[in-house]
Amino acid sequence: MSRWVGSISRTAFILGGIFAAATVLANSPAPAKGDRELGEHLSSMCTACHQISGRMSGGIPAIVAWPDEQFIAVIQSYKDGTRDNETMRTISHRLSQEDIEALASYFGSLPAPKAP
Repeated sequence: MSRWVGSISRTAFILGGIFAAATVLANSPAPAKGDRELGEHLSSMCTACHQISGRMSGGIPAIVAWPDEQFIAVIQSYKDGTRDNETMRTISHRLSQEDIEALASYFGSLPAPKAP
Protein backbone atom coordinates (compact mmCIF):
# COMPACT_ATOMS: atom_id res chain seq x y z
CA MET A 1 0.00 0.00 0.00
CA SER A 2 2.77 2.50 0.92
CA ARG A 3 4.49 1.75 -2.40
CA TRP A 4 1.28 2.70 -4.23
CA VAL A 5 0.89 5.93 -2.18
CA GLY A 6 4.52 6.82 -2.90
CA SER A 7 3.90 6.33 -6.61
CA ILE A 8 0.86 8.64 -6.49
CA SER A 9 2.86 11.25 -4.57
CA ARG A 10 5.67 11.18 -7.16
CA THR A 11 3.16 11.41 -10.00
CA ALA A 12 1.40 14.35 -8.34
CA PHE A 13 4.76 16.05 -7.78
CA ILE A 14 5.77 15.57 -11.44
CA LEU A 15 2.39 16.78 -12.72
CA GLY A 16 2.61 19.82 -10.45
CA GLY A 17 6.01 20.66 -11.91
CA ILE A 18 4.73 20.26 -15.44
CA PHE A 19 1.76 22.50 -14.64
CA ALA A 20 4.03 25.14 -13.09
CA ALA A 21 6.37 25.10 -16.11
CA ALA A 22 3.43 25.36 -18.51
CA THR A 23 2.08 28.33 -16.56
CA VAL A 24 5.42 30.12 -16.70
CA LEU A 25 5.74 29.49 -20.44
CA ALA A 26 2.19 30.61 -21.13
CA ASN A 27 2.76 33.87 -19.29
CA SER A 28 6.15 34.60 -20.86
CA PRO A 29 6.41 36.82 -23.91
CA ALA A 30 6.67 34.89 -27.15
CA PRO A 31 10.19 34.77 -28.49
CA ALA A 32 10.81 37.13 -31.37
CA LYS A 33 10.45 35.47 -34.76
CA GLY A 34 12.87 37.66 -36.62
CA ASP A 35 16.63 37.48 -36.87
CA ARG A 36 17.75 40.28 -34.55
CA GLU A 37 21.22 40.52 -36.12
CA LEU A 38 19.72 40.94 -39.58
CA GLY A 39 17.39 43.58 -38.15
CA GLU A 40 20.32 45.49 -36.70
CA HIS A 41 22.07 45.30 -40.08
CA LEU A 42 18.96 46.63 -41.88
CA SER A 43 18.12 49.25 -39.25
CA SER A 44 20.10 52.08 -40.86
CA MET A 45 17.34 52.54 -43.44
CA CYS A 46 14.98 53.26 -40.52
CA THR A 47 17.28 55.27 -38.31
CA ALA A 48 17.93 57.76 -41.08
CA CYS A 49 14.56 59.25 -40.03
CA HIS A 50 13.48 57.45 -36.84
CA GLN A 51 15.66 58.28 -33.86
CA ILE A 52 17.53 55.31 -32.39
CA SER A 53 17.24 57.17 -29.08
CA GLY A 54 13.54 56.29 -29.04
CA ARG A 55 12.50 59.93 -29.07
CA MET A 56 9.91 61.35 -31.47
CA SER A 57 11.45 63.93 -33.78
CA GLY A 58 9.61 66.39 -36.01
CA GLY A 59 6.45 64.29 -36.17
CA ILE A 60 8.37 61.12 -37.00
CA PRO A 61 7.39 58.55 -34.38
CA ALA A 62 9.80 56.57 -32.28
CA ILE A 63 9.94 52.89 -33.22
CA VAL A 64 12.13 51.43 -30.48
CA ALA A 65 10.61 49.06 -27.91
CA TRP A 66 7.50 48.41 -30.01
CA PRO A 67 5.98 44.95 -29.68
CA ASP A 68 6.92 42.84 -32.70
CA GLU A 69 3.30 42.37 -33.78
CA GLN A 70 2.67 46.12 -33.78
CA PHE A 71 5.81 46.87 -35.78
CA ILE A 72 4.96 44.18 -38.34
CA ALA A 73 1.34 45.36 -38.65
CA VAL A 74 2.38 48.98 -39.21
CA ILE A 75 4.94 48.11 -41.88
CA GLN A 76 2.43 45.80 -43.59
CA SER A 77 -0.15 48.62 -43.59
CA TYR A 78 2.27 50.85 -45.50
CA LYS A 79 3.11 47.99 -47.83
CA ASP A 80 -0.55 47.25 -48.62
CA GLY A 81 -1.49 50.94 -48.91
CA THR A 82 -3.72 51.11 -45.82
CA ARG A 83 -1.45 53.84 -44.45
CA ASP A 84 -0.40 56.64 -46.72
CA ASN A 85 3.17 57.91 -46.60
CA GLU A 86 5.24 57.87 -49.76
CA THR A 87 8.58 57.36 -47.99
CA MET A 88 7.27 54.51 -45.85
CA ARG A 89 5.49 52.94 -48.81
CA THR A 90 8.73 52.98 -50.83
CA ILE A 91 10.76 51.49 -47.99
CA SER A 92 8.15 48.87 -47.08
CA HIS A 93 8.00 47.60 -50.66
CA ARG A 94 11.74 46.89 -50.51
CA LEU A 95 11.32 44.66 -47.46
CA SER A 96 10.61 40.94 -47.47
CA GLN A 97 8.56 39.39 -44.67
CA GLU A 98 11.84 38.09 -43.22
CA ASP A 99 13.28 41.63 -43.26
CA ILE A 100 10.18 43.05 -41.54
CA GLU A 101 10.28 40.39 -38.82
CA ALA A 102 14.02 40.97 -38.34
CA LEU A 103 13.52 44.73 -37.97
CA ALA A 104 10.63 44.15 -35.55
CA SER A 105 12.85 41.86 -33.48
CA TYR A 106 15.71 44.34 -33.41
CA PHE A 107 13.73 47.48 -32.63
CA GLY A 108 11.57 45.57 -30.15
CA SER A 109 14.70 44.51 -28.26
CA LEU A 110 15.86 48.09 -27.71
CA PRO A 111 14.97 49.69 -24.38
CA ALA A 112 12.27 52.35 -24.29
CA PRO A 113 13.68 55.79 -23.54
CA LYS A 114 13.53 57.01 -19.98
CA ALA A 115 11.16 59.89 -19.30
CA PRO A 116 12.99 63.26 -19.18
